[in-house]
Amino acid sequence: MVDLQELHDAILNGDAKSAAAVTRAALAQNVPAIELIQQAMVPAMDEVGRRFECQDYFVPELLLSARAMKAALEPLRPLLAASGAQPAGTVVIGTVKGDLHDIGKNLVAALLEGGGFEVIDLGVDVAPEKFVETVQQTNANIVCLSALLTVTMLSMKAVIEGLRAAGLREHVTVLVGGAPVTRQFAEEIGADGYGENASAAVALARSCARSAAVG
Repeated sequence: MVDLQELHDAILNGDAKSAAAVTRAALAQNVPAIELIQQAMVPAMDEVGRRFECQDYFVPELLLSARAMKAALEPLRPLLAASGAQPAGTVVIGTVKGDLHDIGKNLVAALLEGGGFEVIDLGVDVAPEKFVETVQQTNANIVCLSALLTVTMLSMKAVIEGLRAAGLREHVTVLVGGAPVTRQFAEEIGADGYGENASAAVALARSCARSAAVG
């Protein structure tokens, strides 16, 4: 019988090859996909986030663990779709117009995906209209906006105003982040939350998803 601790440790250690191999072996032994996610994958990423907060892990370790999580998720996707399993939420994420930086955005997207969210990554230099259009098309309930340049931060406000003009603002949670972004700025532009780093952003998204489910 496959030991799920092996999958947990493979993700924690950023070993994508082992994570995928253990996942396939578990599926061959008819271990339910949801069990792999709930008992090994999510706890592993929670521990990665904890270690990052404690500064035991840094960005390279986060990226490796996120890659391992993604590798483990690949063989599970068709099974989850066939079972009708619902994602924790649907997230539209992107780096705002005028900004081409994507490392932080990519990390948040990977961690969100590992946390059970359906993630629609729009990439970089994304116009406000594109965010609005995508929310309309997908019924996403969370929008994550990233900016690394101070001069592009106001594009975040433009996205929020666009969502409001389209009548979508009350239906989505808007989270913002990036090196120059502060909690005060998030409040000033009307965002719902601010993540100072990738693990904080994911924890905030989970909290928002739980609140929406309860509500």
